[in-house]
Amino acid sequence: MHSHPPLTGLLLACLLAAGSPAWALAPPTKADSQAAPANQPGHTQGLKETGNYTVSTIAEQTLHLDPPKLPDLSGYTAEAVAKMIDRSKPGKAVLQRMVQQQPLKEFTGGSNRLAEWVKRQKQMPQAIFIEGGYVNLAELAGKLGKSLEQVEPGVYVARLPIVVSQGATLEIDGKVKELRLSQDRGAFLVNDGKLFVRDSKVTAWNEAKGEPAWFKSPNEFRPFLVSWGGAEAYLVNSTFTSFGYNASKAYGISISQYSPGMDTQMKRPRPKGWVLGSTFVDNWYGFYCYEADDLVVRGNTYRDNVIYGIDPHDRSRRLIIAENTVYGTKKKHGIIVSREVDDSFIFRNKTYDNHLSGIVLDRNSVNNLVAYNEVYRNHSDGITLYESGDNLIYANQVLGNRRHGIRIRNSVNIRLYENLAAGNQLLGVYGHIKDLSDTDRDIDLDPFDTKVSLIVVGGKLAGNGSGPLSVASPLSLELYKVAMLGPTKSSGISFSGVLGEKQEEILDLLVRQQRAVLIDPVESQAELHK
Repeated sequence: MHSHPPLTGLLLACLLAAGSPAWALAPPTKADSQAAPANQPGHTQGLKETGNYTVSTIAEQTLHLDPPKLPDLSGYTAEAVAKMIDRSKPGKAVLQRMVQQQPLKEFTGGSNRLAEWVKRQKQMPQAIFIEGGYVNLAELAGKLGKSLEQVEPGVYVARLPIVVSQGATLEIDGKVKELRLSQDRGAFLVNDGKLFVRDSKVTAWNEAKGEPAWFKSPNEFRPFLVSWGGAEAYLVNSTFTSFGYNASKAYGISISQYSPGMDTQMKRPRPKGWVLGSTFVDNWYGFYCYEADDLVVRGNTYRDNVIYGIDPHDRSRRLIIAENTVYGTKKKHGIIVSREVDDSFIFRNKTYDNHLSGIVLDRNSVNNLVAYNEVYRNHSDGITLYESGDNLIYANQVLGNRRHGIRIRNSVNIRLYENLAAGNQLLGVYGHIKDLSDTDRDIDLDPFDTKVSLIVVGGKLAGNGSGPLSVASPLSLELYKVAMLGPTKSSGISFSGVLGEKQEEILDLLVRQQRAVLIDPVESQAELHK
């Protein structure tokens, strides 16, 4: 079990270690991929050239940014979900074969996957289908024999998969203390209609051992939940334990469009859903989505999940990921959005003690806001951006991570405003480029440019082990009003990389003159005079 120390204590320790301010610094980096040249309007000082970069001042007002507007969360509540449930038309539960069922083709379409259920059911596989209207799971007790059995008051074991069909609604509410999905018999939960889980507990269950189906190996079947395109899932004030394994669409808790082949055939709209106030423990992925819009993941706890806590993926848009606590992820990151997850909001989350980074934007995920998060004690970076430009990182506290506080790779137009990066073992802010051509990356699917450009405005970089800030080969770098506190080296605060070569000029402008500074390549100046 992970303790959760007050963040104020960690913050105080970082700042005490930092000591008194060495000086207040003013650095920001130009957020667009082509920096304005020094002799254009807005530049107020002559160029100073050394090496391959120039240092010049720019007008401070060009870097002004009002606090970003956050989405209103007041409508995303348990009460709002309760009002959505239509119980007017009663439905029914029937047993049918799994094969030739559209919502299950992902799992029965190949002989290898179908064999999993043949082995566990010891028959041609069947599932429980909810059809025709509204069904409350507790009302099914005794109607389906051993397929869905109440084993003690309020505790149910499902020994077949449960499928919510199009046009149907399944509610699992407080009358169900716990729904146990039998790992032994191959149970899982698929939603192709409307699913409401409220004030309950759903557990992947090892019947032989009488305990949750705790993670043991990636490819061992464990029950899972997936809500498909055209469907709606609302998971509220509930607990989900030990879901998912390393098989397509069976990752744990998923809200996903159908896979491309099925999607072109079925033409279902994108899936909808809210995940509110719930707890997710020991899942392969605590949350996964694929080609989903406008999902809300608010106020949940993701504890000790295996690969990721929260993982929105492929072409999902306008997501709200807010007020979650994510910790103890065993293999990778706490929160990651990857492959064109755009126009989304990640704010007021706590993400700590994860095996790699706390928050990651990955693979061309653009136009996102990462704000007011507390990101600390992660075993790699605090906040990491890989090949994802045009993002705003605003007023986060990034403390005591084992590598860099904020790391930006191959990403342009990254704005870092009012962040605190303190007590990280390497750099407070690290920007760099990397050629990924010789990796296993699919360049057509995930293209990249070896370019980086930053604006760093306001905030504090304090007591980081390798220094406050380093940016390698930037397309442009703008700096303004960053407080740099408490060098960990006896020589005082020093820059490395491009900034180190220009340290004297930069500090003169930033510290003594309190000006905004632009550092950009000499080549960009030469381009102007062709």
